Amino acid sequence: MTLFPTSKGFEDVLTPDALAFVGDLVREFSPRLDSLMRQRILVHENLRTGTLPNFLNETLEIRNSDWKVGSIPADLRQRRVEITGPVDRKMVINALNSGADVYMADFEDSHSPTWKGTLQGQVNLRDAIDRTITYTGPEGRDYKLGEKLATLFVRPRGLHLTEKHVHFGSNPTPAFLFDYGLYVYHNAKKLAGRETGPYIYIPKLESYQEASHWNDIFDYTEKALKLPHASIKCSVLIETILAAFQMDEILHSLRERITALNFGRWDYIFSMIKFLGEDPRFVVPERPLLPMTTPFLKSSSVLLAQTCHRRGAYAIGGMAAQVPIRGDPRSQEAIGKVVADKRRELSEGYQGAWVAHPRLVPVVMKVFADSSIESNNGSMVVVSREDLLKVPEPKISEQAVRANIAVSLRYLESWLGGLGCVAINNLMEDTATVEICRAQIWQWIHHSAKLVEGPTINRELFRSMLREETARIMDEIGLRTYDTSNYKGAEDILDKLTTSSGFPEFMTLMAYNHLA
Repeated sequence: MTLFPTSKGFEDVLTPDALAFVGDLVREFSPRLDSLMRQRILVHENLRTGTLPNFLNETLEIRNSDWKVGSIPADLRQRRVEITGPVDRKMVINALNSGADVYMADFEDSHSPTWKGTLQGQVNLRDAIDRTITYTGPEGRDYKLGEKLATLFVRPRGLHLTEKHVHFGSNPTPAFLFDYGLYVYHNAKKLAGRETGPYIYIPKLESYQEASHWNDIFDYTEKALKLPHASIKCSVLIETILAAFQMDEILHSLRERITALNFGRWDYIFSMIKFLGEDPRFVVPERPLLPMTTPFLKSSSVLLAQTCHRRGAYAIGGMAAQVPIRGDPRSQEAIGKVVADKRRELSEGYQGAWVAHPRLVPVVMKVFADSSIESNNGSMVVVSREDLLKVPEPKISEQAVRANIAVSLRYLESWLGGLGCVAINNLMEDTATVEICRAQIWQWIHHSAKLVEGPTINRELFRSMLREETARIMDEIGLRTYDTSNYKGAEDILDKLTTSSGFPEFMTLMAYNHLA
């Protein structure tokens, strides 16, 4: 095992025993991971040749038979509000104190995976579980845990990412095994001893075979760490169009341990473009024209809720990303939109939803505690393949293209500097924001889509707008600040993401080696 670089100050996290456990996971599960990644490539190639996703014939019996997921622990039976955010020290304290039912501590989309930041996140979670975590802000304010805390989930990075700073043999470690392995090794027994457990949010699955892989990892962990069987519980994000066709199968593969499915709307739209974007039938309109009432999103949302209800799992709704600003009259309008969206989810049969900011916790809590809203928990609507693939006519304005460029530049600049969760225009943005923004621009260029104002979207038009949006940012922050920032790197990465002839699979794969 080799560490690059050395890890002074984190010796109590990177202990020999903890690293040995991670190494055992890598040796045991990397070969199957490699096979799953090869299978992804084959599936993606079939989609590019015109094959459309569909429900699987091989698993028809699973979908048609009567079964339920396993028992759900007492501390996961109320999930009206789940707050999500990165694993920095202040966020961990504020989220656990927020009044939410669940806090999802995130090593994935809202985390910039710098080596120091990733290790510090492990320290922060360990200290939170030990209830020793404190923080003093630069203004001198002290933060500490209260009496009533949200139930902790941890989201490791996706299957496709690596942790380049740790090698077992000649290859970098699968990032999800590093994040997961260190967390459970240091904390699982403590959690199990408190009538709770290590709870894991699984991101970006594309198949039930990948869910089965995770289930085997959980089983191995319980045996290796001498934990009670099925004490590791999980929830799964449905944030790819491929997973939407396999929700029953994913629940079944994890049935002893899974507690909920969550609908990740921004990544879901990104996946629609990623997998089907070369087909002109699936050119999507600009972001503001993709509300959850859009046919393919509405159908996926309904199917998730009714699948969970049928199988005894919880259905958790999408992110409310608004950042309420005290004294800003626009905040009340934004909160009104949040309430309307959560009322829709409740009516579809959801038991709760995500928020990005503590001040939204009571807002969303009130919605899901409202017994006057009739829920469609018991109703079954037939959702067809065509329903899941029904995309509206594309409508694209110049303003929307510029907004995609501007928010991508601002987010990438922060991500490259080690900050993965950024408030932009009163919205909490994470990696999914850049992914959908750049995917839309790539698709519009690829198909020579036209703006409503008339011009065709091509590389030249995009690069002209990119230069102008960059100049606008330079005017706002000043040339000297710009020159010492990560904006030049952000500009270069965004250009490659949007103008490549083939679709770059993930922003994080391209940008990882540029991290500070």
